[in-house]
Amino acid sequence: MFKTAYAYGLRRNDTRMLDLTDFGRNPDGRELGQYGTLLVRHGKATKGSPPKRRSVLTVWTWTPGTIEEWITEVRPGMRHSTSRALWPSERGARIGVQRLDSRFAAYRDAVGLDPALEFHSLRRSSSPT
Repeated sequence: MFKTAYAYGLRRNDTRMLDLTDFGRNPDGRELGQYGTLLVRHGKATKGSPPKRRSVLTVWTWTPGTIEEWITEVRPGMRHSTSRALWPSERGARIGVQRLDSRFAAYRDAVGLDPALEFHSLRRSSSPT
């Protein structure tokens, strides 16, 4: 989940609201298969507006394999794997924002990264150049 957020420069809510059907092909990136684009349906909105939708192109060659492995090998063993959410949780059909934050903090602390880093840091740091 964190690799996907990093690869596409996603916010927390962008990430948690992804569904299995949000990936598509990119005719100019055939080598990426069915993971050439990502449709973000729940992007940050301006005040009083509905969520902004946008498509994001896949740029990292490792991204499709990471997503494919999650969908085919890990996700099917989860309790709520019948939901359409890309990231179900052990307690519900879709992972919550607080769980994203707590899990990120746990991993960050476990590997000794700066405590100032937060989930949004993935968005700010994702650049293929």
